[in-house]
Amino acid sequence: MPYAAAGLAFREARDTLLAHSRDPQAARAAFSWPDVGDHFNWAVDWFDAVAEGNDTVALRVIEEDGSEARRTFDQMRRRSNQVANWLVAAGVRRGDPVMLMIDNRVELWEAMLAIMKIGAVILPTSVVLSPEDLAERLERADVRAVIADGTDAAKFDAFDRDMVRVVVGADRDGWNTFADAEDASEAAPGVVVDSTDASIVYFTSGTTSRPKMVEHTHLSYPVGHLSTMYWIGVRPGDVHMTISAPGWGKHAWSLFFAPWIAEATVVVYNYRRFDAVALVDQLDRAGVSTFCAPPTVWRMLIQADLERKPSGMRELLSAGEPLNPEVIATIERWWGIQIRDGYGQTELTAVIGNTPGVPLKPGSMGRALPGVDIVLIDPITGGEADEGEICLPTSPERPLNLMTGYLGEPERTAKVDHDGYYHTSDVASRDAGGFLTFVGRTDDVFKASDFKVSPFEVESILLEHPAVAEAGVVGAPDDVRLNVVKAYVHLAGGAEADAATARSILAHAREHMPPYMRVRRVEFFDLPKTISGKIRRVELREREEQLVGERIATEFREADFPDLKA
Repeated sequence: MPYAAAGLAFREARDTLLAHSRDPQAARAAFSWPDVGDHFNWAVDWFDAVAEGNDTVALRVIEEDGSEARRTFDQMRRRSNQVANWLVAAGVRRGDPVMLMIDNRVELWEAMLAIMKIGAVILPTSVVLSPEDLAERLERADVRAVIADGTDAAKFDAFDRDMVRVVVGADRDGWNTFADAEDASEAAPGVVVDSTDASIVYFTSGTTSRPKMVEHTHLSYPVGHLSTMYWIGVRPGDVHMTISAPGWGKHAWSLFFAPWIAEATVVVYNYRRFDAVALVDQLDRAGVSTFCAPPTVWRMLIQADLERKPSGMRELLSAGEPLNPEVIATIERWWGIQIRDGYGQTELTAVIGNTPGVPLKPGSMGRALPGVDIVLIDPITGGEADEGEICLPTSPERPLNLMTGYLGEPERTAKVDHDGYYHTSDVASRDAGGFLTFVGRTDDVFKASDFKVSPFEVESILLEHPAVAEAGVVGAPDDVRLNVVKAYVHLAGGAEADAATARSILAHAREHMPPYMRVRRVEFFDLPKTISGKIRRVELREREEQLVGERIATEFREADFPDLKA
């Protein structure tokens, strides 16, 4: 299909970024967010225009046994049109929230395109939610339709809601069967949406409180992810893989919008249990050129001593939480490629990043990306500073790639969107070159002996110790120092949870940290996490506050080892 004016504007902006893919200063100077008009629908105006008659592979879903499903761009266009028309016939209308509880299978991508095409609202949902979590989401989002895998459809039997129910990969009484969409028309559904209509709503992972509902429009995510494409460095014809589970924003970032904006192939590797050797083998066999994984995966790859570089690899990325410099250095030594960190939120697209072709500053997450302005606000003075909360100016113009707000919660929205800024609640420092380094969440940073301590900085140093697989650092209340630094440690395989290991970790901290930052207490502990895998430091802080004045039997303290010099 020919490009409409909106699609042409989008392509021009994309091509500007591609033309300056290794020169971020030139990209910032040349790029501006495209004016796609009042009725932009990315699934129609961009994806279908790219896909019509295009036999390039758009999606590969690879299973553990080596079998895989492949779809070309044109097959995805035609199939998503069928699903769109079928959903309309089933009663799904423009504006209806549609909950997706589908694992990484082709139908997930078909459904996401189809829902966008008819102007309904995608509500991605993790398959690991509890019945209580589901009940809250169904009610708060006023869900009008649900599309679920056969293995998960039974979770909805307890809910007596008037909604369209669709099961994938199975038949189920009282449910529509997704496969029946094959009989629907392949014609474009022809639904017109407003660019400012809601297109996707994500529940945040809730590291400190109940999940928020983050609403994005047909502009803020589909168009906003031009910045994500630039950060990833993905190009037309590339093969891109990201390790991410459906239901979380990163899945849409790197397995839907960004690679298909670039006209690249999306590769997904499904596994029941993580196997570092098998993953690297698949990266090699699939010819993956750009690869993004969370810090946990990178650490597991290092523990497996996988020095052999996958043959097609060009770009490596990490996201979700900051990656410690030691991991970056090890992979660079093995594969000759630096892992590039970046920063964004469910509420945003990528806004800060180390971009292709730019030498990294160890530990930094990079500079502001094209189209994005970043300021650091001192929480006390409210003015700009070299260290402060990461904020995006909302005046005189609101960032295109920023959420509409928290759906149904104007008070929560006002807490982050006020005084002319969107407040991320994350703290960073900026050097003379504009490089931004993550310090921590505003509620995670604490004081010890009148010095500010960044849990991330301490955790990064701890992770250099061979016995430490993961660590969560908090302040333990102390009468003299206000807080002392305590590390909750998840041990690497083969390490013993004993006094000798604790002493070794404390000695490592003493050697590599200044006195105010030094870890003085260690406890081997199963770290509490959100269902998206982020450490819930809030639970660790609460545990410390509840046990003030008590000696935890499973805790090792610096004073327990007199041979450690004061």
